[in-house]
Amino acid sequence: MTFKTLPYYLLFFICLLSYSQTQDLYNASLIPDELSDKVNSVVRYHDTKIDISAYNRMLVTEKRIITVYNKIGDRNLRAFAGYDDKRTIKKIEAFVYDKSGNQIKKFKKGDFVDESAVSGGTLYSDSRVKYLNYTPISYPYTLEFYAEIDYQTTAFIPTWQPLEKYYNATQNSEYQIINNSGVELKSKASNFEGFNIETKGPLHYKASNMPAIAYEEYSPDFDSFTPEFKAALIEFDMEGVKGINNNWQEFGKWMNDVLIADTQKLPESVINEVKALTAYTNDPIEKAKIVYQFVQDKTRYISVQVGIGGWKPISAMEVNQVGYGDCKGLTNYTQALLKEIGVESYYTVIYGGSGRIYDIDKDFSSTQGNHVILCLPNEDDYIWLECTSQTNPFGLIAGFTDDRAALIIKPEGGEVVRTKAYKPYESLQHTKATVLFDESGNLEASVEIKSTGYQYSLREAYETKDVKEQNLNYKNYWGNINNLQIDGVSFKNDKDEIEFVENVNLSAKNYASKTGNRLLLQPNLFNVVSTIPARYSTRYLDFQISRGYEDQDEYVLEFPDTLEIEALPEPVLIDTKFGTYEFSIETLDKNKVQYKRKYILNKGSYAKEEYEDFREFRKLIAKHDKAKMVLKTK
Repeated sequence: MTFKTLPYYLLFFICLLSYSQTQDLYNASLIPDELSDKVNSVVRYHDTKIDISAYNRMLVTEKRIITVYNKIGDRNLRAFAGYDDKRTIKKIEAFVYDKSGNQIKKFKKGDFVDESAVSGGTLYSDSRVKYLNYTPISYPYTLEFYAEIDYQTTAFIPTWQPLEKYYNATQNSEYQIINNSGVELKSKASNFEGFNIETKGPLHYKASNMPAIAYEEYSPDFDSFTPEFKAALIEFDMEGVKGINNNWQEFGKWMNDVLIADTQKLPESVINEVKALTAYTNDPIEKAKIVYQFVQDKTRYISVQVGIGGWKPISAMEVNQVGYGDCKGLTNYTQALLKEIGVESYYTVIYGGSGRIYDIDKDFSSTQGNHVILCLPNEDDYIWLECTSQTNPFGLIAGFTDDRAALIIKPEGGEVVRTKAYKPYESLQHTKATVLFDESGNLEASVEIKSTGYQYSLREAYETKDVKEQNLNYKNYWGNINNLQIDGVSFKNDKDEIEFVENVNLSAKNYASKTGNRLLLQPNLFNVVSTIPARYSTRYLDFQISRGYEDQDEYVLEFPDTLEIEALPEPVLIDTKFGTYEFSIETLDKNKVQYKRKYILNKGSYAKEEYEDFREFRKLIAKHDKAKMVLKTK
């Protein structure tokens, strides 16, 4: 080899090395063990580049290579791109590789499924999505996805979350924003500490070799402790409308002035109607209750995903005319009605969800939230109204929008406040029962369950189910009672007191077990804690109890004269930081006993080192809930 030919050999070597490194991203066997152990998928390479050329224009390019190990991992492909009249898909394609890294399938733009981006419950929407509908022939496999999307709006700059979900590892993830708009861009990095994240330059980050995180019971929301980077322009475009975003106050004022103010005109007929309905009282809360019921009777919920990025509500005039709207439209309609009778209220943006409690970030103003409710000032506090429900009691938000930071929109601007957090005593379930036993251990019982707060929201739907579903619900709820027969059910839904009452008549054969001339039975028939939090040899994550509640139980158990009480469980009291538990059982007369139980669970966030104490607390409850009493044949 001569020095003249050396550059060619060097170039060949570099190309060969580059090709080899690229192939490494497709070969599943080359994933390090620490990334592939007990995972559903591994993100081999994910590159997101956001080029902002003007306050109203950006190009987002994404390349994503992911190795999938099972059917659950199929859900992590994320091979899709949304579009509408302000988003254009310039390029989209995908490639599939077998476990050895050999390409076995190629998808062009026309191979992607194209459909509406919203569910069938949406009346109309201008958003569509192209997504890959791929059925794997074997595991593991690797999918490479590439997309370029041209945005004529900058209201929703994609965030970066290099760790995406439980049991999903990341080998390489890169994120970069190039801001040539001439507009200031603000950003916020969260939870980078302790993760292998490198700053490559201004607004340019790279994450490498991030093992999957295993789910642990009672873990906080995944997003609350994993890395996230988000960005927003202080002047942005939302589908042709210029927005202001220096802080929440200015962002909220822009929402009020541009998105809401011109949508609240109402016809004189409906104004006169609500004025007549509320004329008898000067109490603003009483007036609001009347209007809330008026809206529930007159309208129904249906999703409407149009109007300035899906953020502008349809007009109150239109809702009044057609009788339906989405969360934005119905909230706006309710607010417009209240305004006409002199009751102040605030349109409120929030994250709704029953499974997780997610906050509007009070320290970073941007387009956040997925739901809208209404806020009523009430002296030094607020009353919150869910306007999409035709059955919800006035002021109840437990279970979907409770205890989270929300953005209220006032005429002077936005303000982040926290919605109502229900104390345990406000989420009370009180169960009373009278139980009659015969000498064979068969029983008949009448049970009354009163529920408030969060527990109301869990149980009030029973009323709307058919008899078959109701019976099945109770048989599942009282799964500790064998041979259970539901003989009758009635309900009382007191929406003024926000109390749901269930009256159930039931019977069961052979509830008590017989041994010789003795009967053994569990006096706690109707509220048994049977699940114990999982045990971990090493707990890695802190834990939290998202909502507290209180259970009170009182049962009177009556037995025939042919039986006598031989032994009763001793009373128990357990008091911990996680909650309290107590029960007692006493003889009322020779053939009658009263069982009393109280269980309070406290909301809170706790260190991982305390998890075993919490687990022990729950173990003791499960143990004592199954305590037995003994009766003997005379």
